[in-house]
Amino acid sequence: MRGLFAAALAFAIASPAVALENENLLVTMPPGHKVGYNKREQKALISEMVPSAETVENWTEMVTVQIFFGLKDSVAGFRLRMEKLWAGSCAGAKSAPVSAGIENGYVTMMWRMTCRLNRQTAKPEMTWFKAISGNDSFYVVQKAFKFEPAQEKAAEWVAWLNKVSVCDTRIPERKCPGGMR
Repeated sequence: MRGLFAAALAFAIASPAVALENENLLVTMPPGHKVGYNKREQKALISEMVPSAETVENWTEMVTVQIFFGLKDSVAGFRLRMEKLWAGSCAGAKSAPVSAGIENGYVTMMWRMTCRLNRQTAKPEMTWFKAISGNDSFYVVQKAFKFEPAQEKAAEWVAWLNKVSVCDTRIPERKCPGGMR
């Protein structure tokens, strides 16, 4: 069974038998991917995963997971800041909503951003973002492509992002999946 990433475990791949504590980001390791970069600082954690044959320096697809410890932010505010950043590096950058609502008691939003030609890479870029405003931290999971993925592949990744969630062992209504407390 694929492991789960958990904020409380600093992104060590945990088996379902490991008991989680407090608030946790649950995200599976994408099939065929490896962790290419992982760094934890006092206020944030970032992990970048690429297909097994690629590197974080030379990738065509990448999954990025970010946890901003203690950050209280709105998903809408975060999206607006990302749109401004993209507009600054890509003329004609576009953003489109995918979904928004409450998942397991947390405000979430998913959207897609596209750039026909990123000035830094000289390649197109398309990224789906899922942001979750937790009680303890702020969570962002992204799936990026340096090409326009086929509709079927894009749908698979949106389904994968839909499974990303946050749970909290301290709140019965937001409990972690069975076997994880």
